[in-house]
Amino acid sequence: MVLGIGNPGRADDGVGALIGGRLAGQLPANVTLVVRSGDIVTLVDTWADYDALVCVDAANPMGQPGRVHRLEGADEALAESSSLTSSHGFGLAEAIALARELQTLPETVVIYAVEGACFDIGARMTPQVAKAAADVAERIIEEVDRLSWVEAGATM
Repeated sequence: MVLGIGNPGRADDGVGALIGGRLAGQLPANVTLVVRSGDIVTLVDTWADYDALVCVDAANPMGQPGRVHRLEGADEALAESSSLTSSHGFGLAEAIALARELQTLPETVVIYAVEGACFDIGARMTPQVAKAAADVAERIIEEVDRLSWVEAGATM
């Protein structure tokens, strides 16, 4: 599953939805593409039956809007990386922690967190974040190809 997380009505918070739109029709038929808000329960339910998950979400600003961080989310490091928290109050890190506790977290989790600058309601996405969206979409296509290859190799 590829999961774009965010709210397009809150400027840079919409980057996950923007990237999800760019990926529509670009992924293999066996990959599910979903765009959701950051609701913790919805996220946990969304990915419960998948073995691999690639997420993209906006991250709180850390100094460079549009900078992309790639994280392996199935380990404990994500929870400790509080600087890469979602722009939503409770978000991806908390959803992953909950899914881990419920034993519904996919075996493989890769997260692309795009640093945002503006999360104001009704504001436009900043140019740096919009520019990063194209790069992240390409990186996710490559990630899916890599994961598909690994999966195929594991079953041979």
